Amino acid sequence: MLSQPLEPIKTDSLKDVFVIRFEELILSGKVKIGKKLPSERELALQLGVSRPVVHEGLVELASRGLVSLKPRFGAIVNDYRKEGSITLLSSLIQYQKGKLEPELMDSLLQMRVLMEPEFARFAAQNRTEEQVREFHEILKKEESANYKNIQNITDLDFEFHLLIALASGNAVFPLLLNSFRQVYTNLSGQFFKDSRVISTVHRYHRDMVQALELRDEKKAVSIMKTILNHGEKYLRKRIDSETS
Repeated sequence: MLSQPLEPIKTDSLKDVFVIRFEELILSGKVKIGKKLPSERELALQLGVSRPVVHEGLVELASRGLVSLKPRFGAIVNDYRKEGSITLLSSLIQYQKGKLEPELMDSLLQMRVLMEPEFARFAAQNRTEEQVREFHEILKKEESANYKNIQNITDLDFEFHLLIALASGNAVFPLLLNSFRQVYTNLSGQFFKDSRVISTVHRYHRDMVQALELRDEKKAVSIMKTILNHGEKYLRKRIDSETS
């Protein structure tokens, strides 16, 4: 038994609905940067909710960098590019449902090239024997996977990259990678539709595990860069073919 009773499970709270609605209004540009929002009282009346709901929602939006709350003045819409946090990046990805505009996709691909080779470098230094066993378990699953099951292939690929982040020994690296899970799997799922890409990626994974076992930092970094360059090349090729 738990020491304290659990609260009843509820559907989305009014505060969460308020936050989602205003995120969409701001991220879509329907509510402009620098605009002063109506008072809490006016918003409550317009939306048919209580003032505490509005207040809590505005506080949450402020924590994400979407608005600034000024005493006796109200809420002002921020330029989220200057004020936003990693929480907002996750919201932005969710708002676009993983289908990113070119500028944001380019930015995320550039960030992966900067981050993940370092994940691999630290993983080669810090991986444990238990993590090596976990890598081999993933390799076994990849070897026996049905290439027609794109979702499974995509999930295993993310699991592999996440384990590299975990093996790095850095507590923040896996959190960063998890923040991008939705868009990561959306993008990788597109080029895994080509079975030739799957077999190539799985070969790279085997090479990576060998490098990590040997604690070969240079080789691990080199393989990760190859993986990322290969993925970007085929992803852009596929996107271009779909838009042409």
